[in-house]
Amino acid sequence: MRVSKAKAQANREHIVETASVVFRERGFDGVGVADLMAAAGFTHGGFYKHFGSKADLMAEASANSLARSLAGAETLSVKDFIDMYVSRAHRDSRATGCTMAALCGDAARQSDDLKSTFAEGIEQMLQTLGGNYPIGPDAEPDEARVKMIDLLARAVGAIVLSRACPDDSALADEILGVCRGEIIESLSAKA
Repeated sequence: MRVSKAKAQANREHIVETASVVFRERGFDGVGVADLMAAAGFTHGGFYKHFGSKADLMAEASANSLARSLAGAETLSVKDFIDMYVSRAHRDSRATGCTMAALCGDAARQSDDLKSTFAEGIEQMLQTLGGNYPIGPDAEPDEARVKMIDLLARAVGAIVLSRACPDDSALADEILGVCRGEIIESLSAKA
């Protein structure tokens, strides 16, 4: 039975969305094509009707989830973003949380194409956060960007370090609390 173009596109989008969740949960190398397709409710044989390779799906799924992460950050102040991002709720939501915190380590060992996808997502996040960072009239032109690179690196690092600890570890919560407090204090020092 032939599938309409609209249904084929809907199926592809569903596979990409499912893959973005599964990749964040298990990593790029922690899941095979057969498992991805099964998670999406399809057979392994249909994969190559949609994608040329697993690497193609990795890039598309990453771009999809990076864009979704960005959509949530657009309306938040930088402080509210940090409160939400450097939190136990985010730490415990690997499959639905930030793609950068879940997959940057994996992306570093992948192709330049996938690294470019991450670089574009990181750049977009920096621009979004920088646009929400209040700077005074005497500020240097790149002050917001410098601040956002530092802030994003510390926030992502806090989640990664916290996730490396056992779930019930006091250290996991301590890392989040200290980092969130220090980041917010550095924002207050600017004001």
